[in-house]
Amino acid sequence: MLARNDALLPRELEPLYDGPVKPLARALRLLAGAQARNGRPGERLARSLERLGPVAIKLGQLLSTRADIFGAEFAEDLSRLKDRLAPFPHDIARQEVERALGRPIESLFASFGQPVAAASLAQAHEAQLLDGRRVAVKVLRPGIAIRVARDAEVLSLAARLIDRWVPASRRLEPRGFAATVIRATELELDLRLEAAGGDELGEVMGRDGYMRAPKVIWDGVGKQVLTMEWAEGHPLSEAGALTQPGLDRKQLADNLTRAFLAQALDHGVFHADLHEGNLFAAAPAQLTAVDFGIVGRLGAPERQYLARILWGFLNRDYNQVAQVHFDAGYVPSEHNVAAFAQALRAVGEPVFGRNASEVAMSRVLIQLFEITALFDMRLRPELVLLQKTMMTVEGVARRIDPEHDIWAAADPVVRRWIARELSPVTRVGRLAEEASQALRNIARLAERPPERVPVDIRGEARVRFPPVLWFALGAAASGAAFLLGLWLR
Repeated sequence: MLARNDALLPRELEPLYDGPVKPLARALRLLAGAQARNGRPGERLARSLERLGPVAIKLGQLLSTRADIFGAEFAEDLSRLKDRLAPFPHDIARQEVERALGRPIESLFASFGQPVAAASLAQAHEAQLLDGRRVAVKVLRPGIAIRVARDAEVLSLAARLIDRWVPASRRLEPRGFAATVIRATELELDLRLEAAGGDELGEVMGRDGYMRAPKVIWDGVGKQVLTMEWAEGHPLSEAGALTQPGLDRKQLADNLTRAFLAQALDHGVFHADLHEGNLFAAAPAQLTAVDFGIVGRLGAPERQYLARILWGFLNRDYNQVAQVHFDAGYVPSEHNVAAFAQALRAVGEPVFGRNASEVAMSRVLIQLFEITALFDMRLRPELVLLQKTMMTVEGVARRIDPEHDIWAAADPVVRRWIARELSPVTRVGRLAEEASQALRNIARLAERPPERVPVDIRGEARVRFPPVLWFALGAAASGAAFLLGLWLR
């Protein structure tokens, strides 16, 4: 499909091709028909990805957020993949809603309008509840599960072939990456899970105020249908969204960056699909997120690693950043920490404190890729959603405010996390909690009947406590002594 649309190695980039790539590009171009070659490279790629299916469309949505890397025209050509795909008929949507909810559509909605947005997996309709509230009704495309299953097979095969025949790609874990993308897409096919994710993230967002989520209307939720209150503002995918009267673009971009970091660091759960089609803006700087089909989660260790890496960059402490990468296992231990810190300094210093408009992100990414290869860094599949969302968020923030300073925006959130989680008081509290848990374990062990074994010819026996009990007693005593020493200081 990519070759037929001259989107794999487009003719416009031929002067950049080198070695065997140039004749290969010319050979592939023979497969493309005259009609298929019409349009700009971005338009041709958008057509190809749309026909390839939902998983490919997700890739196009990600690329469309990075105009700073691929160019404004290319990103704009791909932007239609966010929410402007061809919708399916209104009558079929009504039937899907009734089938999913098990009742007539009139029993819940006073009106059910035409689709207002259509994406790869579903489309949204404006509707009104019987009590007068304005809502958005998301309806899955009929037969989409079969399409996703086919896409998953193709992606898995491609990942296996790449892993087998391109040894240099193995550090990027193509199989693990493919599995993560497939799993995330499969979860999007049950809108009951999306409703739960939206409800959870709505509670999380409410604690910080950087972003909002519409309220879930649970009476209108089924496997193929999701009903939420109408989002205020205009979607950022609309041309006029950023020219609304009274809009503070700088604060809006800052809120986006801070919302993502607060979700990931403070709560360990984040919206993992924050492209412009899923974000609504209203003056002065209100952000509302929709489409909670992909939710990312971070465990406590990953959150700590992320915070320490960001904190190190904010303080330009490249030795700390390097050490965290080694502690987390991101860089193999046979490499030198100081050498890795030197490489990070080469990336960080030219961009630190500069506005987005002053930084060529494409060059930064190329340099980062070269460094990760030099130090044998491997892709961590469990962090794929985090890395993908960070890239998307930065791209959207740059579009909102071309002067966006991601480090200045991140500082208050990271500083708050460090002050709370790594303070002496918090550390002592954790030690006390661990000591308490050890004592509870001892109590459970003590409830077990003691083991009796014969020790002499008279058949008498003595009690023999399990070795683990003595170990637990010693650990608890040591922990108590340590806490006492801290208190006495």
